[in-house]
Amino acid sequence: MNRAYISLGSNIGNRLHFLQQAVFLLQGAKDVKVRQVSSVYETDPVGYVDQDAFLNIVVELETSLTPHELLQTCNEIEAELGRTREIHWGPRTVDLDILLYNEESMKTENLIIPHPRMTERGFVLIPLVEINPDLREPITNRSIMEFAHALKEGVHLWQTFNGVDAFIHFTDR
Repeated sequence: MNRAYISLGSNIGNRLHFLQQAVFLLQGAKDVKVRQVSSVYETDPVGYVDQDAFLNIVVELETSLTPHELLQTCNEIEAELGRTREIHWGPRTVDLDILLYNEESMKTENLIIPHPRMTERGFVLIPLVEINPDLREPITNRSIMEFAHALKEGVHLWQTFNGVDAFIHFTDR
């Protein structure tokens, strides 16, 4: 089995619901098992800043899918949940990015692993470190925690959950 880490973000509509649905769909995808879900963090937008704040999480999963098959699964989940790509780094119902896949490094026309901007984004690093503080960036072999310490600003804990099922089935009453 392969281990992968996926970053998920949403800033349109019921943001938590879109994240929950994406994790539910990942969990139900063929040859994918979600092992951990980070706490939910609210973050300021990056790049295109004239938009609402994001909710972000990172999930750890085990899969027998190849990186490109996993990317296809992520793209299908985004489409199912209404993701459109009108403005670069713009508002979205949900965004799924493959951060790490085992300790591999690869660059193809439509997929770069590790994610090329992962070490520049606190909204990715903080939840990633929460799930696995011992991770290392495969190219430089530097600790992910080392990168995260410099990028805490603008990343705020929003909600914690006790496990994958608690996250997927949480309802705000």
